[in-house]
Amino acid sequence: MHARTSSMQADPARIDDGLTVVRDEVLPAVSGIDGCVGMSVLVDRRSGRCIATTAWQTEDAMTASAESARPLRSRAEQVLGAGPSEVDTWEVAVVHRDHPTPSGACARITWLSGDPASADRATDIFKMVVLPRVQELFGFCSASLLINRQAGRAVGTVTYDNAEALEASREQMGSIRQRAAQESGATVDDVAEMEIALAHLHVPEMA
Repeated sequence: MHARTSSMQADPARIDDGLTVVRDEVLPAVSGIDGCVGMSVLVDRRSGRCIATTAWQTEDAMTASAESARPLRSRAEQVLGAGPSEVDTWEVAVVHRDHPTPSGACARITWLSGDPASADRATDIFKMVVLPRVQELFGFCSASLLINRQAGRAVGTVTYDNAEALEASREQMGSIRQRAAQESGATVDDVAEMEIALAHLHVPEMA
């Protein structure tokens, strides 16, 4: 499984209107592209930061979809009042769900970088160190890890049932994140807490 993320800086005042267009126009269109297995959108309403993720059955399907996806991305940028997106591609390394994502769910996303040769070790550490601990947290919903082997980059996402659970986990997740980064020899580049505005990814369990 593979994924493409499009990160953009939107006008906070236009997020609700933009999300309506993404749900009604972009999601049906991208879902109809061969090999697509869904889409999700994370938003920070205060800063305007938005991250759209599409998942694909194979790397070839993801690559073949690039031309078809480009005008859909431009449409989303237009309605959200955003500049050009930062686009990244990933291998889906880990997916674990405790239960379906409820309305009002939130996510904490962590971006890391390190030695490209350590991608498999980072994946093992996520499975053995991170997953067992985050599953015990109040309001835990799901967790995933995306990796880019060539660039030595990874992004881990842990989702929670609501904003209260996200906030309650902050201190414990800081400790978990620090340990995982140390054991994998990775650098934490960024951490964001965002609302899950759209949750239509249908990636199978990969843990």
